[in-house]
Amino acid sequence: MLAWIEFHKVMLGWMTALSIVVAIASVLAVPILIARLPRDYLSGEPRAFWPRVSPVIRWPAFILKNLLGAALLTAGIAMLVLPGQGLLTIAAGIMLLDFPGKQSLERRILGRPTILRAINWIRRREKRAPLEPARPG
Repeated sequence: MLAWIEFHKVMLGWMTALSIVVAIASVLAVPILIARLPRDYLSGEPRAFWPRVSPVIRWPAFILKNLLGAALLTAGIAMLVLPGQGLLTIAAGIMLLDFPGKQSLERRILGRPTILRAINWIRRREKRAPLEPARPG
């Protein structure tokens, strides 16, 4: 095991540095992102990604958003064993990715009373209205 660590010392150093940077960025960015969510995020209809923007700009941005989501998801999984906020980074990655059933998954996770209470506490601090809970059904 020690030989493996010694052989991969540079890679482990970069991964540790990246996880620290992502942890700091997530601590700074999460409250801003939560405050920017529309009030009806959990109860609203699915939204198109930048519906009023030209497809020439929308599609590359859509692809970059999903690549960033995949990178955050991968980094979050790595942070489960490395220093950093793995679960928070995984959640951010999932929110950026687009896949079938995503809105249902978000409603189930963010609609849990404990999580919704924490989100709404952050929104109150930012002087934003609380998120409306997801409609049943």
